[in-house]
Amino acid sequence: MSDEFPLLIIGLGNPGREYKENRHNVGFMLVDRLAVRFDTRNMKVQSKAIVISTLREGRKIILAKPQTFMNLSGTSVQGLMRFYKLPLENLLVAHDDLDLPFGTLRIRPGGGPGGQKGVGDIITKLGTQDIARLRIGIDHPPGRMDPANYVLQDFPSKELIALSQILDRAADSAQTWIAEGLDAAMNKFNGSVVV
Repeated sequence: MSDEFPLLIIGLGNPGREYKENRHNVGFMLVDRLAVRFDTRNMKVQSKAIVISTLREGRKIILAKPQTFMNLSGTSVQGLMRFYKLPLENLLVAHDDLDLPFGTLRIRPGGGPGGQKGVGDIITKLGTQDIARLRIGIDHPPGRMDPANYVLQDFPSKELIALSQILDRAADSAQTWIAEGLDAAMNKFNGSVVV
């Protein structure tokens, strides 16, 4: 990570009250959790995203929730990256992942979108797969349920207590990324299961 530039943590989700508790919005939930931890209040709209910035570990941290809807997330990410002139290594994207069991975290330095259309749009807009990701497992849909319908369902009440613990662990991993870098976050948190 380049020390002279801010760090940008993007949480993916869909704007609007009806999506607030959806599985697809776990990235938004993480940004909200970090904003509370960092006690930040200076919110603004920039590059079609809700943006909150703060100083942590002696450097500027930008938390953002794109408001373009999931599948067009790259528009906001590209705009923020350009505005702050950030190198790719200063970006971390947090999102839901159907291929990981519920409660599993996986941090990786890049790779394909794995069917996550928000990540796919970011890759397209930035022109690279070398984007650090914090993947938060939400599990496969049951039976033959359409994945698109599954991700837009709210977390069931039986998962909510575990979800809070998962978000705490994900926030810990994001803070490790801020303080110690990607490798340290991967070593400490990859594969960690909360439930």
